[in-house]
Amino acid sequence: MSTSTTQQKQEPPNPQDQRAAILAALSQNERPARPGPLSTSLTFGWRALLKIKHVPEQLFDVTVFPIMFTLMFTYLFGGALAGSVEGYIQFLLPGIMVQSVVMITMYTGTTLRTDLEKGVFDRFRSLPIWRPSPLVGMLLGDAVRFALASVVISALGLIIGWRPEGGLPGVVLGVLLILVFAFSIGWVWTFLSLVLRSSNAVMGVSMMVIMPLTFASNIFVDPSTMPGWLQAFVNVNPVSHLVSAVRDLMGGTAVGPEVAITLVWSVGLVVVFGSLTMMRYRDAR
Repeated sequence: MSTSTTQQKQEPPNPQDQRAAILAALSQNERPARPGPLSTSLTFGWRALLKIKHVPEQLFDVTVFPIMFTLMFTYLFGGALAGSVEGYIQFLLPGIMVQSVVMITMYTGTTLRTDLEKGVFDRFRSLPIWRPSPLVGMLLGDAVRFALASVVISALGLIIGWRPEGGLPGVVLGVLLILVFAFSIGWVWTFLSLVLRSSNAVMGVSMMVIMPLTFASNIFVDPSTMPGWLQAFVNVNPVSHLVSAVRDLMGGTAVGPEVAITLVWSVGLVVVFGSLTMMRYRDAR
């Protein structure tokens, strides 16, 4: 007994019918609205924070580093300059908070350079989003890290005798001013990361800029004790104006023009280096 099987050939689908079916399916749902600059920037800021979850060692520069700096300078210079640690910490802590945050801003540039070398930002540039979003989001994410460093330094200062006369409102305003300046100076490092070819080069150049700004300032001593030529630099140093403004806010004293000068510096840095960064970012590799 033999059985015969017949194979029926199916006709290939009509391309026009397929296209009509796809268009009909797409037309049933409304196209999602294009995300705005704020939402995309916050998304990239959240991405920067998620990187800490996978690499928690990134928190060392905002925890261990500020603690080490605060303890080292307080106990090294406190007795010699003010006669006691308790007396010197009132003067030093706002300045050491500024120094710690400003110095760790350079890691913004090294992180961006690393992402550029991996090709991550090539994909970001191809997305239909506000073009500066990846950079702005990265700086916003870093602002959270800088706020954590400020909290760590404040807590340590309270433990070793710091008593801000401005109370909690003065401390919060001082920290906010530091974060504004840190956000603005971060654009300098982003520009360097787009110009220089390696993260080590970005780190080296950033240190060459940060060291004079932080140490040739009024962070550690009163500028009146310095020679005249150094006082001239200290008096125009934006970090000196920031430190004076933060001391006024946290100390509960009358706020002078230093706050306005710091904000003008911040706006100027964003306008100049933000523009240079975006011009370079379009052609970065």
